[in-house]
Amino acid sequence: MYAVIKSGGKQYRVSAGEQLRVESLSADVGAAVSFDQVLAIGTGEELKVGAPLVAGATVKATVVAHGRHDKVKIFKMRRRKHSMKSQGHRQNYTEVRIEQISAAG
Repeated sequence: MYAVIKSGGKQYRVSAGEQLRVESLSADVGAAVSFDQVLAIGTGEELKVGAPLVAGATVKATVVAHGRHDKVKIFKMRRRKHSMKSQGHRQNYTEVRIEQISAAG
């Protein structure tokens, strides 16, 4: 069984037992979080797609860790103007483990 959830403006295809990195959540390590924005649920050949969300469906997860992604380097240069700008960015993330996917009863 798998589900497509929405978190932090992005969509993720998840199944029970897997770990994934989502945008930073305000929850402590070990805390249980619930994703209520479930866009689709699939079991084998069957796929239930919401319009836009599947009614009553939730995905329960546990927070494993918080961290920061690798640095992305930004470099801007204007040719022949002797103007350069160098910058870097590291995005925060929360790593979660999917525990349970429950469809609408």
